[in-house]
Amino acid sequence: MLTLNELSFDFGGRYLYRDVNWQIKPGERIGLVGQNGTGKSTILRIITGEYQPTEGTLSKAKDCTIGFLNQDLLSYESNESIFNVALQAFDKALQLQKEIDEIMLRLEYDYSDEVLNALGNKQEEFEALDGYNIQFKTEEILEGLGFKTADLKRPLSEFSGGWRMRVMLAKLLLQNPKLLLLDEPTNHLDLPSIEWLEVYLQSYEGTVMIVSHDRHFLNKMVSKIVEVANKKVYQYTGNYSKYLEQKAERDELQQRAFDNQQSFIKQQEKLIDRFKAKASKATMAQSRMKMLEKIDRIEEVQNDDAVMNLKFKVKQQPGKVIIDLKNINKSYGDQMIFDNMSAQILRGDKIALIGANGKGKSTLLRIIDQSEDVQNGTIVYGHNVQKTFYAQHQLESLNVNNEILEELSQMGSTKLESELRTILGCFLFSGDDAYKKIKVLSGGEKARVALAKTLVYEANFLLLDEPTNHLDIQSMNNLIQALQEYEGTFITVSHDRFFISQIANKIWWIEDDIIKEYLGTYDEWKYFMQQRELAEKNNPSENKKQLAKEKEKEKSIVNEAKPDNNDKQRKQIQNQLTIIENDLEDLKKEKVKLEQLLSNISDAKEIGTISEQFKAIEDQIKLKNTEFEEVFEQLLSF
Repeated sequence: MLTLNELSFDFGGRYLYRDVNWQIKPGERIGLVGQNGTGKSTILRIITGEYQPTEGTLSKAKDCTIGFLNQDLLSYESNESIFNVALQAFDKALQLQKEIDEIMLRLEYDYSDEVLNALGNKQEEFEALDGYNIQFKTEEILEGLGFKTADLKRPLSEFSGGWRMRVMLAKLLLQNPKLLLLDEPTNHLDLPSIEWLEVYLQSYEGTVMIVSHDRHFLNKMVSKIVEVANKKVYQYTGNYSKYLEQKAERDELQQRAFDNQQSFIKQQEKLIDRFKAKASKATMAQSRMKMLEKIDRIEEVQNDDAVMNLKFKVKQQPGKVIIDLKNINKSYGDQMIFDNMSAQILRGDKIALIGANGKGKSTLLRIIDQSEDVQNGTIVYGHNVQKTFYAQHQLESLNVNNEILEELSQMGSTKLESELRTILGCFLFSGDDAYKKIKVLSGGEKARVALAKTLVYEANFLLLDEPTNHLDIQSMNNLIQALQEYEGTFITVSHDRFFISQIANKIWWIEDDIIKEYLGTYDEWKYFMQQRELAEKNNPSENKKQLAKEKEKEKSIVNEAKPDNNDKQRKQIQNQLTIIENDLEDLKKEKVKLEQLLSNISDAKEIGTISEQFKAIEDQIKLKNTEFEEVFEQLLSF
């Protein structure tokens, strides 16, 4: 249906592809992969005709219609309802409906055969386009992508960028093109919407090509991987996991062939150098030189998997409890988000907070961050907790006129420029890259800058809101490794199932306006939820009884809360904590003074005396930390 023949494309004097040959067939499910900057999105724009190839040709069948979901659609503006915006996919049917309405009005005074025949023809054509079902189809797809029925009448302008992108995706799906191009379609979808899209696309009759960093999505959706690398495209049969296996085999064979050829070339070059000056051997040497010039050189395997040497360091260890949330109430107008919700995060927890958009996941992160107020309840942080918050708005808050290094240095950190440059090196910004302006960076590069800012803090508690958005697959793998090795605690909101399956030891989700917790991995939680759903279907009456028991239990827990007359005791304990914290601060200051003395004296006897004092101070700090944790545990009992 579409063929690329000896196609080359250069951008700003740099070739992205050279002599690419690729045939796209009807019904294929293609995953287009490659590192950021290799030209995945560009090749989609060449297919749509937005960009013209520098050399070669692109040919397509006459009936090949193309639909393209890309990030540029975020800028689309309209005051029409999202239902009407999506309905524009049926422009021909809508025009016919308008013509039918006009004929119906004419029929009020003109009953001629000509008018009746025109009406019949238009209605027949309208029915052939399935015009009577377009409203139902539009509602079905919008609601499948997460919109509530009440939202359909709201104007597009009221929605955020992510929700607007869903409307554009709905419109594209309703157009039903022969070739569907999707550039990062899961970036703006929650888990239920991603799962709905997977089911929808599996029965899609056309050809689908997907650019995505979501490995789980690619594994479920595609039967062919096309990799853009080394200015070429390489085709593999199977899903993403199969591609990794085949790529490893191909790279091994290519590297072996390259090494053998290089060994042969070096041998020939030695012979040429040895004999080119001898008259009797000059002809032979010349012949071998011509042979080397004509040889088809095998390329060395290029390792595009540049590794970000990420390591989230922890400056100091916190107490056992990171944060305790008790009886939290939060609502926006009439919409209840949390109703008497309680939860606790312990040192070492690696929590994935998952679920549909609009349930309050990002709100919960802001409540934990204390950047969002609550109507009722208490939020108590543990001892020595140092937090940092990575959120999507951080990308927007980057100063686009700053250089990368300047952006990091303005954070109030005491780190030297050399230390900041080392951190930037971990995020693949080396040498003069540090002086690039934020405004010229790609979405993935901006995400890496925001992550670098998170790293600077050396916090022991991370709040991560969709950290994998805009990262390519390799960068995400590097982030996974860093979080697996992280010695601190974190909670992350993410819709990427592979990511959360690799990093979480606890799953949180929001249900019935409270936090539900599962101790285990994402895959284990998924199995648990499937079994729960199966039990509900098989025995609904028994399940209702169980739910009622759980609700009664929740009520009893609330009723067992300490009465108001214990407020005095709680305040006493809080005062005691404050006193301990002040004592700890004084001890730490004394410890710093002794460290300075030790570095400035040389008398052995004096060093011994001060060392004893230093050890005594350290012992006191340990005792105070233990005392703090014990008193803090008492506070949590209220």
